[in-house]
Amino acid sequence: MPQMSVGLAMILLIVGNLIAVCSDAMIKSLGDETAIFQFVFFRQLTAVAILAPFCIGTKKADFFAGFKWHALRGHIWLLGMVFMIISITSLPLATANAIFYAAPLIMLPMAMMLFQEKLTKYSVGVAVIGFIGVLVIIRPTEINWAAIAALIVAFTLAWNNLLVRKLPKHQTVAQTLMLTNLAGMPAALGLALWEGQPWDWSPLLTAAGSSTFIMIYAGACVLAYRSAESNKIASAEYSGLIGAVIIGMLWFDEVPDLPMILGTMMIIAPLIWLAQKEKRAKKAAGLTPIESTVAAEAAEETKA
Repeated sequence: MPQMSVGLAMILLIVGNLIAVCSDAMIKSLGDETAIFQFVFFRQLTAVAILAPFCIGTKKADFFAGFKWHALRGHIWLLGMVFMIISITSLPLATANAIFYAAPLIMLPMAMMLFQEKLTKYSVGVAVIGFIGVLVIIRPTEINWAAIAALIVAFTLAWNNLLVRKLPKHQTVAQTLMLTNLAGMPAALGLALWEGQPWDWSPLLTAAGSSTFIMIYAGACVLAYRSAESNKIASAEYSGLIGAVIIGMLWFDEVPDLPMILGTMMIIAPLIWLAQKEKRAKKAAGLTPIESTVAAEAAEETKA
């Protein structure tokens, strides 16, 4: 897979997060009586159907390489989808997304423990300022189940993004997403049957649209986190808040107030500064973006 610069990886995450908000909006448009586990199963079913043509012709050994990691990510992804539906349908879109974006901050200590990534004061500072921006937006006065569900989503997003590093690098993004959804389907079907609700296929089209948007986001994550250290790019995940604010205004009449605007600025401004700092650092070192990434990977392999 071609290497990319930190700045390009951050741009990829920004675009992916803005697209992911469209999936959230489709979920929020569901009625309160929608069977949650059925909808989760429909999402995975449509995802597999969409991805299948892109995986035709792949050798079985190559396709199922690293399946244990795909299976782990698939079940974490399943857990996250369940709690995502609960939180999005119960909270304002921007508020739910603000809590989701605690994921980059959660990733920092995880990356340090799992992959021995070195945390710079700049990446930590950007993440902390971004999280303070999240707190400014949500202005927490009490903890409720919807907020707890959103926080669980943040943890699942953090785990999934970090586990990308464990996946075989020769697999395409389509293969990775296919295996993630395929591995979680038996559990999703079991939960849908356990739910005991009459089968209603009317949300299938909404599930297909939601799957398409979220797969674009997941694909962007796979590409970005394979190409750069998570502590340098994870803060770009916060950018989806802009999309959540805009769609919340246009679709659900959720008008942002001053704290929402201030918090969003606290999230976005440090991202721009960090990307520029990384770019200047590479120029000062005399390395192209590709050379710097290759050098980092070589050092990491030597350390291992």
